[in-house]
Amino acid sequence: MLLGYGPLALAADTTAVNSTAPAPVPAITYVLSMPEPQTHYFEVEMQLANSAAATNARKNGYVDIKMPVWTPGSYLIREYAKNVEGFTALAGNRPVRSQKIRKNAWRVFSDEDNLTIRYRVYANELTVRTSFVDANHGYLNGASIFMYHDALKNQPLRVIVQPYKDWKSVTTALKSVGDENGGGSNHTFEAPNYDLLVDSPMEIGNHRTFTFTASNIPHTVAQFGEVDYNEQRLATDYKRVCEAAASVVGEHPCENYTFIVHHIPMAGGGLEHLNSTTLQTSRNAYATEAGYKGFLTLVAHEYFHLWNVKRIRPIALGPFDYENENYTRMLWLSEGCTSFYEDYILRRAGFHTPEQYLTIVANDITGIENQPGNRVQSVAESSFDAWIKYYRPNENSNNSTVSYYSKGSVLGSLLNLAILAGSNGARNMDDLMRYLYNEYYKKRQRGFTDEEFRQAAEQIAGRKLDDFFNIGVYSAEPINYNAYFEPVGLRLTNVAARTQDGYLGVATTVSNGKVVVAGVRRGSAAYADGLNVGDEIISVDSVRVGEDLLRLLAGRRVGETLNLLVNRQGIVRRMPVTLTQNPLVSYRLEPVANPTEQQRALFNKWLFIK
Repeated sequence: MLLGYGPLALAADTTAVNSTAPAPVPAITYVLSMPEPQTHYFEVEMQLANSAAATNARKNGYVDIKMPVWTPGSYLIREYAKNVEGFTALAGNRPVRSQKIRKNAWRVFSDEDNLTIRYRVYANELTVRTSFVDANHGYLNGASIFMYHDALKNQPLRVIVQPYKDWKSVTTALKSVGDENGGGSNHTFEAPNYDLLVDSPMEIGNHRTFTFTASNIPHTVAQFGEVDYNEQRLATDYKRVCEAAASVVGEHPCENYTFIVHHIPMAGGGLEHLNSTTLQTSRNAYATEAGYKGFLTLVAHEYFHLWNVKRIRPIALGPFDYENENYTRMLWLSEGCTSFYEDYILRRAGFHTPEQYLTIVANDITGIENQPGNRVQSVAESSFDAWIKYYRPNENSNNSTVSYYSKGSVLGSLLNLAILAGSNGARNMDDLMRYLYNEYYKKRQRGFTDEEFRQAAEQIAGRKLDDFFNIGVYSAEPINYNAYFEPVGLRLTNVAARTQDGYLGVATTVSNGKVVVAGVRRGSAAYADGLNVGDEIISVDSVRVGEDLLRLLAGRRVGETLNLLVNRQGIVRRMPVTLTQNPLVSYRLEPVANPTEQQRALFNKWLFIK
């Protein structure tokens, strides 16, 4: 993802890989410990060596140490400094004065070469974007733990992990090196720069691991949590997914790859890294076929990110500014098209049948077309506003926004079809990914602009893609889906029953026997006639609702006026609401009548049917 990364040699598991080659002298050495894990604190010692000249300390008389405010891949200012306490500084063994100067920066008043910074980080949030430690294990996301100095970000770094008591394993994508005395400690690591340090999460404890080889690359899977699984089946299916993903670009840039998997209650999600990923799933993820396939979909998504966004990337996403938002209008490509690929990868790997894949594509379109915000916000705007909207939804978000994940996935499907049709089956989305990888990541060693991406897509498609970009990406106007599906002999059809049943347009929750409005759909009867989020619906036409509003609405006709009794902030009022037509759609992809030979051929190429 960043300049200077390249295909680095990164160890998949510290228990299995050790390097005896001499490491560069680190500009900073971090010592990470967790002596009382039940208190949820990591303790960090940050040792700066021979740094006075590099940091301008000789001139300024001070050194500024900073903590990131966000982590790459999760586009929200998370204010990691809020969890820092006990910041102190020493020159040798002598304490020196320090002072916090901004929300995420501390000034150390010293011009000496060798400084030691100490601080503690409260870590009690087990997500893929944060850090956590308790009596069972430790997990860290580097941006939330390791501070930095601007002038030393591109210098070699070292991390010495001191696990708690009898914890024996540290799994990370960082390269394992010998200790200071050449003893070959399994818990000492190096990184060529701060970006890679931040991009390499760690799992610390007594977790189980297994390994497999895919595309001739060794992979390690670290499994935390009480969970039953068939290791042989899981390793085999990981391999199938990984090799199908690697076939897109045709080159694997890693020497090793690491999966860290947390099995915890009610969990789900992942975060990509350059040579690793963290996945969170439930403890019964492997118990059913549907759950198992859902987990493999997550694996495919985060694994494909090692190409798309970590190496194939918009120019805004690297090198990173860790103190401010890094804006791009192309998260629909980086995240949304990765969501497209997660299912396309599972199709080519044989986990989805052609019929199942068509259902997924149609359901994706149904999802965005049933969201009023799809007619308000373009997916380019959604990408740009991720920092203030995507991670901070409110009761009106469904009316005013569209997800760059879900609409981006649909656009990935459409762009794939546009390239397939434009090249008469000679090329597809894979060829675009391959071109971007070779031209920008390898040759130019940078990301691409929005216009460069458009030019590349049109070059691969062999034609202009004005409708795709001007309508699909940069506007909120309706998309002519069938223009994309017709070349493969399909038609998108709305199969939702058109009845005269009236539609109210509210989402509700039930608490203590009360039916409370949780959302109001834009353009619906409730929206037009003034029902609000937070209103308690007491009765409909003088009949008490109880807990079953839907029963009272069943069979009501379009145009019928209901008399609602509503409690709004303690004041009871009567509200007439006139029901409207149900706007919800349900799409299915169906074959056109009498498809041509060309349509059949393109269909088979599209879905890998031989």
